[in-house]
Amino acid sequence: MHAISAVALAVFLLAVGVAHFVVPAYFRSLVPSWIGPAGPVVAVSGAAEIAVGTLVLAPGGRTAGGWAAAGLVTVYLVSHLDALWHARAGHSGLLRRPIGAASRLVVNIGYIGWAVAVALAPA
Repeated sequence: MHAISAVALAVFLLAVGVAHFVVPAYFRSLVPSWIGPAGPVVAVSGAAEIAVGTLVLAPGGRTAGGWAAAGLVTVYLVSHLDALWHARAGHSGLLRRPIGAASRLVVNIGYIGWAVAVALAPA
């Protein structure tokens, strides 16, 4: 089961990392303005997800990759907390409403748990 979970996490990270370059506008919309220019942030985070996904995919890199994935997604919580802080009930976009912003936060906490489970699983 560990290998299936690790490979699934790796594929997820690789797919999302590639998506940063395929549909960058979506990911730029998630970057709080106070962080700085969204373009470079999206490019760096996409490259980081691809690198971490590759690490998780390699059986010998799963422990380090799992911890790296947990750390990377933890950094993303800043964006989701900012979205929750600025969420408004009447906003036209679901992810910008309180329930959508809270859901983003909860889902990402789940991703952190998944990454930690991969990191802690016996090799």
